[in-house]
Amino acid sequence: MKKSVLALAVAAALTGFGTVAYADTTLYGSARVSVDYDEFNSDYIRAPNGALVRTRPGTDAWDVYNNSSRLGVRGEEDLGGGLSAIYQYEFGVDMTEGGNFNSNRPKWVGLKGSSWGSVTAGTQWTPYYNVIGVGDIFNSSKVFDNDTYLGNTFGLRMDNSLIYSSPNWSGFGFQAMLVMNGSCGTSDPQTPNELCKTQPDNKLPGNLSDGVDMYNISASYKNGPFFAGATYMALDGEDFEGFLTAPTYDGDQWGLAFGYNSGPFAVTLAYENGDVNVLNFGKTENLYLTGQYTFGNNVIRGAYGYNSPDDGQFILADGTRLTQSDLNNYVLGYQYNFSKRTRAWVEWMLTDVDSDLVGDRQAVSIGTRHDF
Repeated sequence: MKKSVLALAVAAALTGFGTVAYADTTLYGSARVSVDYDEFNSDYIRAPNGALVRTRPGTDAWDVYNNSSRLGVRGEEDLGGGLSAIYQYEFGVDMTEGGNFNSNRPKWVGLKGSSWGSVTAGTQWTPYYNVIGVGDIFNSSKVFDNDTYLGNTFGLRMDNSLIYSSPNWSGFGFQAMLVMNGSCGTSDPQTPNELCKTQPDNKLPGNLSDGVDMYNISASYKNGPFFAGATYMALDGEDFEGFLTAPTYDGDQWGLAFGYNSGPFAVTLAYENGDVNVLNFGKTENLYLTGQYTFGNNVIRGAYGYNSPDDGQFILADGTRLTQSDLNNYVLGYQYNFSKRTRAWVEWMLTDVDSDLVGDRQAVSIGTRHDF
């Protein structure tokens, strides 16, 4: 059965409709599973009397890990006059815990014009990620996380989003996103009534404002092997800097990214600056450099990241002093391509924390991936 025909049947089953309109529809998916070893050293805080108090013991463990496996359908219907209807409906698939579907993947619908670009609404990749994510080159989903990507909190995929994407003007492109999250009830007694607790499925804390809760714009240029992009995002909420269990909901963040990909060589460099993240309090700077070399069926990758948070001290209610530390992130990886759709990998990650209070972290991931 052709993938386009099967896609229509899957789309009907997933959406519950008995019929599906004719369109250029494609079924796709990716199965990504690894065996991981994770090691965390102990964390400490310094009590008011100067004594070190361990807050987390060191651990090490093996785990069979799902790396963002997914299943979806996408399509386009020609409406005539240069206008098309476009859509994507994707589910995350947990390959290691019963194969359950989860909803934190892109799901959107929109219109595209041959001369003016496109407008889409739903759960979507942010313009921020479409620029800074040029460095997201490794297979393990543990690599490009809060330690290496400040946008991991609000710059990944966003629900309730409306995005305009410009046409390609000789390599130049532009995106603008608005997030309007409505309102929701709070389940956290420490959280002010006008805000909702951060949700795990890409939702902004609700009711940040009566209208637009988040803005994000980006501009990029791609010509042959060269790529350059800039992006800015801001949350329009109450001043939340004093609440140490949540990010700053009125913060902003910006980033720059550059890439070069020619023949067997590829390099990327990304820089981020802002306070829209849950890793640190206050402003944080982040630098992330990646390199890749391909020969035959083999791919070698490496990366270095430097994360530098605000160096001020934060004092908790009990007098405990919390000092933030710089992070040095190192990644090495090897990938073997059995075909265009099937690969295997080995990747090693180390987060070296510049502090006696916070333990270093490292992991090894050995996995395989098949795309269809």
